[in-house]
Amino acid sequence: MTVVRTRPARRRRPTGAPPYINRELSWLDFNARVLHEARDERTPLLERAKFLAIFASNLDEFFQVRVSGLREQAAAGGAKRSSDGRTPDEQLEAVHERVGSLVNDHSGVWDQLRAALAAEDVAVVDYESAADHHARLRERFLEEIFPVLTPLAVAPGHPFPYISTLSLSLAVTVHDPMTDERRFARVKVPEILPRLVELEPHVYIPLEQVIAANLDTLFTGLEILEAHPFRVTRDADFDIEEDEAGDLLSAIEQELRRRRFGSAVRLEVEQTMPDEMLDFILAGIGLDREGAYRVPGMLDLSCLWTLAGLEIPELRDPPWTPVVPPRLVPPDEDEPADIFAALRAGDVLVHHPYESFSASVERFVAQAASDPDVVAIKQTLYRTSGDSPIVRDLIRAADQGKQVVVMVEIKARFDEEANIVWARKLEQVGAHVVYGLVGLKTHSKTALVIRREGSGLRRYVHIGTGNYNPKTARIYTDLGLLSCRPELGADVTDLLNFLTGLSRQHTFRRLLVAPDTLRPRLREMIEREADHARAGRPARIVLKVNAIVDPALIESLYAASSAGVSIDLIVRGMCSLQPGIPGISERIRVRSIVGEFLEHSRIFMFANGGFDEWYIGSADVMERNLDRRVEAAVPVEDMEARARLAEIIEVLLADDRRSWQLGPDGSWRRNEEINSAAGTVDTFAELKQRALATGRQAATPRRPGTPGGSLDPRA
Repeated sequence: MTVVRTRPARRRRPTGAPPYINRELSWLDFNARVLHEARDERTPLLERAKFLAIFASNLDEFFQVRVSGLREQAAAGGAKRSSDGRTPDEQLEAVHERVGSLVNDHSGVWDQLRAALAAEDVAVVDYESAADHHARLRERFLEEIFPVLTPLAVAPGHPFPYISTLSLSLAVTVHDPMTDERRFARVKVPEILPRLVELEPHVYIPLEQVIAANLDTLFTGLEILEAHPFRVTRDADFDIEEDEAGDLLSAIEQELRRRRFGSAVRLEVEQTMPDEMLDFILAGIGLDREGAYRVPGMLDLSCLWTLAGLEIPELRDPPWTPVVPPRLVPPDEDEPADIFAALRAGDVLVHHPYESFSASVERFVAQAASDPDVVAIKQTLYRTSGDSPIVRDLIRAADQGKQVVVMVEIKARFDEEANIVWARKLEQVGAHVVYGLVGLKTHSKTALVIRREGSGLRRYVHIGTGNYNPKTARIYTDLGLLSCRPELGADVTDLLNFLTGLSRQHTFRRLLVAPDTLRPRLREMIEREADHARAGRPARIVLKVNAIVDPALIESLYAASSAGVSIDLIVRGMCSLQPGIPGISERIRVRSIVGEFLEHSRIFMFANGGFDEWYIGSADVMERNLDRRVEAAVPVEDMEARARLAEIIEVLLADDRRSWQLGPDGSWRRNEEINSAAGTVDTFAELKQRALATGRQAATPRRPGTPGGSLDPRA
């Protein structure tokens, strides 16, 4: 049976405290579920390579952000314990043990996949086994690689070189026959060159091996004793004293320059590296042995995106072409749909990537930019792509004299630089740009279009669960509500005025907004379900989110379960709630679905005594979302849209092919291995079929090709 296990939190929690699974270990369990997709032989080979790359990228960010934070707490002597009762040092110890096991599994899966790919004539070979190519590789090295290499020696007058974050290097020991001395040098593997050097079609060799085989050209007259690859990860999470920053934009730009100089938090080395060399590098980067990981194979398998991008149809999932939502299918195929006319007829719920992002959300902004009756477009942007049609349309609208107001969140981690670039382009054409709020990140997904109709103005809105990013819209599952209901238009107007001006808006008509109304309203609705259960009325809660780690709302869910409420939680990533514990959480079931698309949408359902309430929104059940971000959740009141949400939840809860179940002991098990009728419902296949039954397929999709993949934890 496939089991992903973390040590149960209840053995460590303080006396009387509710059960709580450590969030860092829960996240590592999530990445283990990602790794299972790479191990699963039913997954096409190039898709398995993709999941190996995603696992590697996920782990990089985990160290850059989460482990760096724990190390800072431990270094400061902080005695504050996590909600499961662990000190920072105890958490670091548990993380080190778990990561070591996962790294070994990751390398083992790559060994298996490498052999399977070779059988299909897609090969990553070692230098020693490519003797026929050595002469040509030597020529290529001298022509294409040697000119950009810079060996850095460590000797008197040459201090240990600075190793930039996530860069791959060779640690080289040389012998000088003239002085009989041994010296250490570092050679950086250039990031501007492809990591996998193509020898012939679909046959590759790691760049570091080519460099290692030709080190004699760099160290003329010296004897090369040994060379081993290594890789350093540094703290990439920065804090800005926003209240003291005179210019938030300048402060962010300054911190971006500092990011690459953060303290070291991880050293990855080839398994065969001698202890003496390992200790020398650790001393040079200022890291202890607890931060070192010996990898039994290639370092940094994020390079497998090269393989994942190969166009070999028989080795990958069939491409999915999203459908145009039925309400947005134009009467004339040569003309786009009139989005505004469709919304005047009623709300439209869109479900990506099953339904087309370009034919719905992009079309909404594009039509607004072109329509002479539109007077203003206002929007929040958290993450978007480098070639975003939405940003281009906003620029076009501003060029045409429309009022364009954009809230660009420049504190979106790892997207700060890209967001600054887009913000400045918008400013250059006269758009009003707000760069962020002091003390809060703006994570809500909202767009407002104001259109002159008759003698007045009508407001159209989009409120979603995902970013305005056409690339991720093809690989993330997200929901959006398009509407022209006056109360929603008024709420989004008030929210955007709060973000761009000095409004102190704290109440809204229909929206639930963090950090003001979302947390208390969620708690009230959970407690209301408990009251319904005690009174014998229908009482049920369904939450579909990316993470559940907020202690206060977890305790509310425990209390609701104890009162008799049936609770289903569909959690992609971290879940600190421990289900199935008698007297505490026996009515709570937790499942996670990992597969072809990223389950990114957030859905909240409360049975409310038989009068169901449904919400979709941008927030997860995390303290950061509820207390330190601007988030928006919208009630879904259209009956057709509510039925579609119920259908999505029905499929997710029926899945026995892609789903995992969290047990009372804190371990995750595959539902297909628990249930006797296994593999009959695959969420992604089922929802594709249902989309095809209701909509018309849109244009042929482009394949995703950006690092981070379909399970990027930043989503």
